Amino acid sequence: MTGEETTAGAGPAGAGPAGESPAGEAKRAGHPRHDLAPLLNAPVRLSVVAALEPLDKAEFGFVRDLVEVTDSALSKQVAALEEAGWVSVRKGRVGRRPRTWLSLTPEGRTVYQRHLAALRAIALG
Repeated sequence: MTGEETTAGAGPAGAGPAGESPAGEAKRAGHPRHDLAPLLNAPVRLSVVAALEPLDKAEFGFVRDLVEVTDSALSKQVAALEEAGWVSVRKGRVGRRPRTWLSLTPEGRTVYQRHLAALRAIALG
């Protein structure tokens, strides 16, 4: 082993325990699982974000039918995504009928792309 190589769990020379910098700041672990978004571990939330990713916006009913869930199930999952700042919900009317449109926020799009990249990295080794 050369002077620059380290073993698993050992940080570089001058670093604190387990890869911490001398100031005690933890370094990002190397395994791709650390890039997974825990909120997207729920299949319905992942499906909703995947459905919205290629679109500017989609009607609530379209997403509900695509993901194959009830109104209440979709509403609950969208509320969690909205609270995280990943989905935007806009209500309005088309003629006299109320409508709800869903869209990914820029942050939601970034999180989804990072989540997919992590899944690919894990699956492909």
